[in-house]
Amino acid sequence: MAPQEQAQKPDFILLAAVAAALLLGVMILSSASATMAQVKYGDSYYLIRHQLIFGVLPGLLAGVLAYKIPLSWMRKLAPPLLLISIVLLFLIFVPGFGFSAGGAKRWIHLGFATIQPAEILKPVFILYLASWLASRTERKLSGKNSGQEFQNTLAAFVVVVGLIGLLLLKQPDMSTFGVVALTACVMYFLAGTPIKHSLFIVFAGFLSLVVLVWLAPYRADRLTSWLSPESDPLGKGYQSGQALIVVGSGGIFGQGFGASSQKYTFLPELIGDSIFAPYAHELGFVGAAALIVIFAVFAWRGFAVVRRSRNKFESLAAAGITFWITVQAIINIAAAARMVPLGGIPLPFISYGGTAMIVELAAVGLLLNISRAAAERKL
Repeated sequence: MAPQEQAQKPDFILLAAVAAALLLGVMILSSASATMAQVKYGDSYYLIRHQLIFGVLPGLLAGVLAYKIPLSWMRKLAPPLLLISIVLLFLIFVPGFGFSAGGAKRWIHLGFATIQPAEILKPVFILYLASWLASRTERKLSGKNSGQEFQNTLAAFVVVVGLIGLLLLKQPDMSTFGVVALTACVMYFLAGTPIKHSLFIVFAGFLSLVVLVWLAPYRADRLTSWLSPESDPLGKGYQSGQALIVVGSGGIFGQGFGASSQKYTFLPELIGDSIFAPYAHELGFVGAAALIVIFAVFAWRGFAVVRRSRNKFESLAAAGITFWITVQAIINIAAAARMVPLGGIPLPFISYGGTAMIVELAAVGLLLNISRAAAERKL
């Protein structure tokens, strides 16, 4: 086979890792959602069927499209896509479009579907930042940039992230903002900006976190319930306590697929943010370790793409996608094990949610596209 043909193939290790996570997600979701679907809809397969039809299938199509579309087009589309994402975030607060659930206003009705704009924002903002930061650093390399312009870059970065933060915190969705802000900071650092800028961002971010916790008592309650779970085990610490019990009761090999009794209990967000708990309960330590390895392989192959890419935009986009999905998986799993406070972060490729599944699979397609482009440039 010719080298050109070899280079056009996707990264099969990365693809296999995502496929394995997706398969495990479908399996555990079909088990964990059965009782809930039967009680609520009179059909044990309703939720898993909904996830397949409105999440997995369109996500695979979006992934194929993202793999095929020229990366130069993606760079040009980044600004209008960000504008659309921001408009969707605004629509959440427009009567007749946005609606609330669980005390948060994060979804909008579009007539034919219900979407969560914050999930769409994640990959779109990564694309926009990659394009914007690449253009700034490219101008520096060509000798057209100055120290003053880098100061302007920092100011513009803070303003854009702050605007996104205001829209997300208004919902409120501090967890998503945390993931978006962390990813943005990593991309800003990797863009080759002055190190003092990154130090300033870290310091400002820490102060902002303290202020946000102080302004909203429920955030402080979440932190104290994590630090002292025994203080209110049936109230503020209930979800984290139940999740830890479920995870620990899985043992080494688990209770067996479909055998978890926790789907008959009232563990909050059983198929959403807490999906790792029934997963570990049914598949045990071995299954949990396998899933962690899968995400580790994803991170390894993703950052390998970053290292191989010689195009600044593509390298930053690959770094943002890899960091976003990896850190989100780490936070979700760590929260289930009570290593960090619960934050409402879904587990990529596993948790129930059509919008999240679509954008995650689309991001994987884009990452594979960047990997292919990096290989072709080596020929």
